Amino acid sequence: MNGTPGAERLHIGIFGRTNSGKSTFINALTGQQVSIVADLAGTTTDPVYRAMELHPLGPCTLIDTAGFGDVTALGKERQKKTGLAAERADIAVLIVSAEEAAFSEETVLSQEAVFSEELAWYEYFRGKSTPVLFVVNKADRYEEQARALFAFLAERTKEEPLLVSALTGFGMEQVRPALARKMPEDFGQRKITGGLVSDGDLVLLVMPVDIQAPKGRLILPQVQTLRELLDKRCLTACCTADRLKETLAKLAEPPKLIITDSQVFPLVYEGKPKESMLTSFSVLFAAYKGDLPCYVAGARQLDALQEDARVLIAECCTHAPLAEDIGRVKLPRLLRRRVGESLTVDVAGGTDFPEDLRGYDLIIQCGACMFNRSYVLTRIARAKEQRVPITNYGVAIAHLTGIIDKIALPEGCGALPGPGDETAP
Repeated sequence: MNGTPGAERLHIGIFGRTNSGKSTFINALTGQQVSIVADLAGTTTDPVYRAMELHPLGPCTLIDTAGFGDVTALGKERQKKTGLAAERADIAVLIVSAEEAAFSEETVLSQEAVFSEELAWYEYFRGKSTPVLFVVNKADRYEEQARALFAFLAERTKEEPLLVSALTGFGMEQVRPALARKMPEDFGQRKITGGLVSDGDLVLLVMPVDIQAPKGRLILPQVQTLRELLDKRCLTACCTADRLKETLAKLAEPPKLIITDSQVFPLVYEGKPKESMLTSFSVLFAAYKGDLPCYVAGARQLDALQEDARVLIAECCTHAPLAEDIGRVKLPRLLRRRVGESLTVDVAGGTDFPEDLRGYDLIIQCGACMFNRSYVLTRIARAKEQRVPITNYGVAIAHLTGIIDKIALPEGCGALPGPGDETAP
């Protein structure tokens, strides 16, 4: 309850082949016995996520992944989980073992072959614009191999590897400063409300307290937005949708901004003062976690859906379906009212996002409060690659209710696309 939400932490993925020393590296980095270490290959099976505070990086999530190089059937399944961890990584640490390095007259050619998997992962991360830190482990025991590997990686990737021994601590003092240098420039700088409000502005939050909110608590997007408004020194007021009129009547002036749950968009839009801007938590998170212009372009596909179309509802959290669940009940109901009862609606929860999306006419992504932006952008990129339109809960509802052009959008989203704009997949 008091910690930084997992999705807001810097995700550092540790990758490397089996027994390269990934778990030992994490333990040395944190100074704690975070990961299990053993000589047996494959000790780490599924990725292990550990929330930590690391100076000077701040709140982090360290991801200890299964080593690649396991060609068994089980190993292939583990690699799928490692691939999912890679999609979440804000920084990738690639551990290469000096013990495995070739050292001969044909060193360069040998290293290219020996470390082909590591280089393939490097190219994958580079394609995602994910910063990579190469760490040459066991450098104290295999000095000549480590120097040869350092020279090869520096020449091949133009990255500067670190020479360390995770077991003895040799060179580990270099790691945290190197990670700090790799931190994405805009990490932690994005704001949920963008430039919509500033110090002294009055903001009204309309927050239905319904079955979606755990008893005695608010849902995470509401909590995060409220905290940001307080940090901005805004004046804030909260109410439920049924008390909107009474709340507005008691305010000395109209709020500059009203933020509502997207499910009550029409009700709040009809009741708001003309001078007040209106947006929703889901629309704000569409910009904060994803690509809002892409989502707006994708929402236009709602007008083109036919009764035989197929739509994917992509949720990031996993939970037992609730009565009037927005993703499993309310959105499908809205869609079928617009398109027809024969519309096919599939739901993917948690990380069960299909690799092949080509059978879908539209994807509707949730606000993604449980996942970090790197992972959400990976989903959007996959949809674009396969030319499947993608939108978001709040944007879709704003479009379906006819107020998409009347809502306030966070500053920095850029110009929203017009019909036929190439921002759409």
